[in-house]
Amino acid sequence: MPWERRRWLNSDMRLRGDAECRAHYLDLIWISYDQSPIGTLPDDIVLLAKMLMVDRDRFETLCRLPYGPLHNWSRCECDGGEVRLFHPMVLRTLNDAMARREDNRAKSEAANAAKRLQRLRISMAGYDAKMAENDAAVRWVDEWLLEQGIGYRASRWIEKGIRAWADHRLKLGFRGQE
Repeated sequence: MPWERRRWLNSDMRLRGDAECRAHYLDLIWISYDQSPIGTLPDDIVLLAKMLMVDRDRFETLCRLPYGPLHNWSRCECDGGEVRLFHPMVLRTLNDAMARREDNRAKSEAANAAKRLQRLRISMAGYDAKMAENDAAVRWVDEWLLEQGIGYRASRWIEKGIRAWADHRLKLGFRGQE
């Protein structure tokens, strides 16, 4: 989980909250990342005090302070109607992390597809160098192999893919090496 250090160092909570409240506040943030839904806390003072290993009365007293441990935590309704607490910065951090994860996943999938196409192009060149230079042919054979559910692309499957490409071109009315 990335932490916005500068934002924290200049936040009202850090500058105005006392040390005990800041410590509990940060603990609650870290605890929220292991909750379900992630980034939320139970809306239960008794349970929160137990999670923090703090006396309930002491925790309630701290929560009444302007910069108490639950500073900027708000109630929200989760799936199933359960009411929990969330913090806007925790939510923002989680949204950013999810976006980065999706970006990384997309980049990884694109890189894998490029490698797969390059391997296929090399394999097809062993059968027909001119066809291997044809991007449309390589992509079509790749899609055909994916549709067939072929994971390991043995030579017999590449040959079948090339034959399927040729049949496809014949159906479209192409003859010879156009």
